[in-house]
Amino acid sequence: MRVLICGAGIAGLTLAWWLRRSGAEVTVVEKAAGPRSDGYMMDFFGSGYDVAERMGILDALREAAADITELAYADRQGRRVGGLRYASFTAMLDGRVLSLMRGDLEAVLRSALGDGAEIRYGTSVAAVRDVPGGVDVELTDGGAHRADLLVGADGIHSVVRRLAFGPEEGFLRPLGYHTASYLLDDAELAEAVGPRFVLVGVPDRQAGLYPTRSGRLAASLIHASTATSLPADPRAEILAVYRGLGPMADRALAHCPEDPYYDHVAQVEMPGWSRGRVTLVGDAAHAVSLMAGQGSSMAMGGAYTLATELLGADVEAALDRYERRMRPFVLGKQRSGRNTADWMVPHRAWQITLRNRLFGLADLPGGTAVMGRALRSLGASVASPAG
Repeated sequence: MRVLICGAGIAGLTLAWWLRRSGAEVTVVEKAAGPRSDGYMMDFFGSGYDVAERMGILDALREAAADITELAYADRQGRRVGGLRYASFTAMLDGRVLSLMRGDLEAVLRSALGDGAEIRYGTSVAAVRDVPGGVDVELTDGGAHRADLLVGADGIHSVVRRLAFGPEEGFLRPLGYHTASYLLDDAELAEAVGPRFVLVGVPDRQAGLYPTRSGRLAASLIHASTATSLPADPRAEILAVYRGLGPMADRALAHCPEDPYYDHVAQVEMPGWSRGRVTLVGDAAHAVSLMAGQGSSMAMGGAYTLATELLGADVEAALDRYERRMRPFVLGKQRSGRNTADWMVPHRAWQITLRNRLFGLADLPGGTAVMGRALRSLGASVASPAG
């Protein structure tokens, strides 16, 4: 089987690993000029953790994991007003969780894929045409590729989805928030943050800082917004929205670059993920948003599910089974993201106070067991032996 994967992110690399292992001929194209080291911090558990274990890469991921000791909610003066120790969080999930930068997870997956894998950077899909038993793909570098299957693993703003299914606006569901992030160098601020993920929140706005393994700090910003378009000057918007959240946040704002990451907080909702010999995986098919979390974990779970269904099966039938297995899990995570959005970035001060206190319950006797059951339910694996 010849498979063309568009996107060398977490979903694309995982799918390539499993397909190559089964003997498929796999080509990966990626619009970025080279491997990306950027991204955000995530709590990696659930189906992604299970898939990583099956791939034999857990030791490499443990070496890449960040040493974060707690999630700390702070007031404008930087005083801790709530939070959760990561030791408690880890205990909730029986130790099966890692704090990882997205770029570090991608690096481990690339290494696992090996030097023999064909990844063509600086290249994406320009056009798609169905042919009997396959698909013809024009590439942005002028090349052409015929495959038995084209997989769009190219994220929430997927080019493959647009070409095969229609404009993005028909599938993107903004949740009423904008988000931004960037890396910064500030030794004094890094010392104040320490090995913590520190969040300062007021109604409709939240700014977070955490350390990376490289010694740099990462800023993670989110605020409520009904704007349907993105600002022409993201940096100016960031400075206007987040200024005044206290000395720690203001100092981080002084390091905001001219081109920070900035986007809607959104989900992708589609009636179907496949059309002919084109299918989607990960955020391209079903982004759940950072409000729900586990997008990277779900990307790995979905890639594993798609790969296993393709083994020795008719392609169209395999795509149907892949979607039927994944869709209930995806819909549940998307509902969770919509339901919890107002508690992650509350609209009212009393909600912030209540949230901060609730997170601290895990550090009390019995709290770990109660919250652990809830987390395991939300992170139920689609890659379990019975799945």
